[in-house]
Amino acid sequence: MNNYFAEVTHLLKDVYEKEMPAIKQAAILIAESVNKGGILQLFGCGHSHLLAQEAFYRAGGLVPAKPISIEPLMLHSGALTSSKNEKDPNFVEKHIESFDFHDGDVLLIISTSGRNAVPIDVALLAKKLKITTISLQSLNYSRESSRHFSHKRLEDVVDVIIDTHVPVGDGVLYRGDLQYGPVSTTIGSCMLNALISEVVEIIIEKEERAPVFSSANVDKAGKNNEALIEQYQKRVNFN
Repeated sequence: MNNYFAEVTHLLKDVYEKEMPAIKQAAILIAESVNKGGILQLFGCGHSHLLAQEAFYRAGGLVPAKPISIEPLMLHSGALTSSKNEKDPNFVEKHIESFDFHDGDVLLIISTSGRNAVPIDVALLAKKLKITTISLQSLNYSRESSRHFSHKRLEDVVDVIIDTHVPVGDGVLYRGDLQYGPVSTTIGSCMLNALISEVVEIIIEKEERAPVFSSANVDKAGKNNEALIEQYQKRVNFN
């Protein structure tokens, strides 16, 4: 346990020192989008989708944040099925109706390995529609070959790359040939919330208020949240 905390602390220090420019760049793009009426859309498969959900309807988080939820790519619909589907070169084309990109939106694609077909195809779809794309991925996987027919990896097609520095295999602890103690969700969640916090601060510098949810467990939150939900419900399904 102590070793896990130590490794996570080391990784967080690493990303803080090395990834602030990329996070700042991404935050500026997202803040500009929100100020012009766009939203932040988030996409991930399997465990990466958990981070897309993390940003959604979050106390202290950005209201115009929409996870792209496609059941066959989510763990609760079957872990093996999700893993198989994210490698399917025809999956995005078969589920094209699940994507609702509007001019001015920003798409954050979460994929630790950056090698599977579906996240790359989603990035290419967004690029085709002239949607700004950002990846949250580990470039330690860059030596792992792409599973996309183009042989491109995710970092080859997005506009901004935020590197989580997660080790290949995800685990940060070792005992013999056993690797364990995964960190992609832990580090990814911290970096995602740091990104969104920076977005909020940039918006506040230009506007009196930022579209941020209050905690539903605080008595005075109701009116603030109701007004923000009404403002964005045409783009984000809060039901």
